[in-house]
Amino acid sequence: QVQLVESGGGSVQAEGSLRLSCATRGMPFSSSHMAWFRQVQGKEREGVAAISPSGSRAFYGDSVKGRFTISRNNAENTLYLQMDSLKREDTAFYYCAAQWGGIDRFSSILPSSYPYWGQGTQVTVSS
Repeated sequence: QVQLVESGGGSVQAEGSLRLSCATRGMPFSSSHMAWFRQVQGKEREGVAAISPSGSRAFYGDSVKGRFTISRNNAENTLYLQMDSLKREDTAFYYCAAQWGGIDRFSSILPSSYPYWGQGTQVTVSS
């Protein structure tokens, strides 16, 4: 059974940092494209960052470039998102997602490209 479990969310003041983790089980993690998405109630899910199976390629949404860093540890089957210089508009529910066996439009970070999802973790940024 494929499992993706996010952790590390919470409340932080603007300009602060948080590190999200996504622990995975039951999937070929080292062969999987992985991504982080976020969603605010009433809005569409937004692609935040994506990383290739080896970690050699990463892509970011325009709103987080230069502030967020996606990484992975294939030995521990875990995905990370380091979030720095947080802004109020980063407040959202954050999800990790996985896909293996080939992916289209990887750099576009599209929700439709990822069939496996975690339950999410809330990030709240206050000023």
